[in-house]
Amino acid sequence: MSESRSTSTVALTAHQRRALASLIPPIADELGRRFEKAGFQLHLVGGSVRDALLGRLGNGHEPTDLDFTTDATPDETIEVLKGWARQIWDIGRDFGTIGAQRGRGPTLEITTFRAEAYDGVSRKPVVRYGTSLVDDLARRDFAINAMAVSLPGHELTDPYGGRRDLAARIIRTPGPPEQSFADDPLRMLRAARFASQLQFTVAPEVVEAMRAMAADLDRITAERIQAEFSKLLLGADPVAGLRLLVDTGLAERFLPELPALRLTIDEHAQHKDVYEHTLTVLSNVMRHEDSGPDLVLRLAALLHDIGKPATKAVGRDGRVSFHHHEVVGSKMARQRLRALRYPKDVVSDVAELVLLHLRFYGYGRGEWTDSAVRRYVTDAGHLLPRLHKLIRSDCTTRNKRKAARLAADYDALEARIQRLAEEENLAKVRPDLDGNEIMRLLGIPPGPLVGQAWRHLKELRLERGPLSREEAEAELMAWAREHGLR
Repeated sequence: MSESRSTSTVALTAHQRRALASLIPPIADELGRRFEKAGFQLHLVGGSVRDALLGRLGNGHEPTDLDFTTDATPDETIEVLKGWARQIWDIGRDFGTIGAQRGRGPTLEITTFRAEAYDGVSRKPVVRYGTSLVDDLARRDFAINAMAVSLPGHELTDPYGGRRDLAARIIRTPGPPEQSFADDPLRMLRAARFASQLQFTVAPEVVEAMRAMAADLDRITAERIQAEFSKLLLGADPVAGLRLLVDTGLAERFLPELPALRLTIDEHAQHKDVYEHTLTVLSNVMRHEDSGPDLVLRLAALLHDIGKPATKAVGRDGRVSFHHHEVVGSKMARQRLRALRYPKDVVSDVAELVLLHLRFYGYGRGEWTDSAVRRYVTDAGHLLPRLHKLIRSDCTTRNKRKAARLAADYDALEARIQRLAEEENLAKVRPDLDGNEIMRLLGIPPGPLVGQAWRHLKELRLERGPLSREEAEAELMAWAREHGLR
């Protein structure tokens, strides 16, 4: 059951070996000892090895899942796990994978050495068990993920130069990129994701293969694309990943609204096109995040201007306008995010932020009444903190005087919102009479009329602020007379 790895074993110094061992989760060594006792190999592979070598593990940054490869068959793996794992599941048995969990630790996935091929159409693998660790690593996506640490001995196997690529901060495939992407086209999107997450450069030959094979991404389901794209957006440098998607034509396959922005010059017809403006806004919102990466906020920044190409108009004076692009863009964002199978709450929140992102403009001209401020807060609802961040990020002008004026205007609006909130509890704007009081005063049963009266009183509340009990009852009776109820 052993194999010679003399051509791929990496010699580590004692210091490097100790450093690597200190970053390997104890549960991995514990599992390795069980496999060794049973006469099998076990190797930690994938992202956890990469992250350990990068120093990204430890200090509270423990992995939530661990991937292993072994020469044991799935049935043999189950036997090793029995009596040790709290849970064992075999949903991936057909692909040679057995899942397990011990206590509240990370999810463990143990896969038999594979030497698989793909049908080139559906991307479904034709699974063949292998006998070689090196051959198993050859089928992995990138060299930085094609390293293995033997357990419990901590011997590093790196046949494709992954450690060298980590040092050079470059993303390459173990073999020809065309073969790797033909096996699984999602790897092209994953290359952009790692460019964002790790802030690595994608090798030129990999970029060329991505450009040549972009259409192959159409073979991948929307759910898998969405998962990779979300990870890209939540990375440390999503702009780099997005540029790669656009430059290679991959974005055109699942998010054509983004490259379409390159053809649209902003309304000032000056220094930036809408594509560059959008990437700048995305960078800006990241500086406003106060609790880690925010997917909804980043999606809203990315999509806030996608309605501009469809609404572009050139006036007689040659100036460009995009009237109602926020309305059109909100509908487009909703359609695109649904197509990518995002959860309903994400779709709704992003579409609403796109719709509201222009509402602020005009405030600085003194046009907003207290009623307008109340409606702004009420319409934004739970999205108000994100809306504040999006609007501040949307100011990308190079005109320092204009930028300072817009910032001061928004400071004033936030202060005004705070003042009204303290006076009127804007977060819970409700009519001054509830449904039960409306039915009692008008002598009507539950039904549509109660809702109509409630909405009328809420409009008055937004327009005029809190009403006294007497004023609210008088307004209700006046409304009832207008509707023939008195």
